[in-house]
Amino acid sequence: MNAQQSKLGRRNFLLGAGAASVASAAALVVVNKPDATVKTSKAGVPAGKGYQLSEHVRNYYRTTTI
Repeated sequence: MNAQQSKLGRRNFLLGAGAASVASAAALVVVNKPDATVKTSKAGVPAGKGYQLSEHVRNYYRTTTI
């Protein structure tokens, strides 16, 4: 095996490794795709991580009034 063939072998290996990593990243994105449905709470408002006026929050506001 001469130097030219070993350089081509390394290049092909690196190209293959790069292609494999891109393919695995794409597969992870497809598998971990978020659900398109919106979950709602009992009150009919979308349930999420944002601010929600709950009984606990109302109790806190009530205890902070002077």
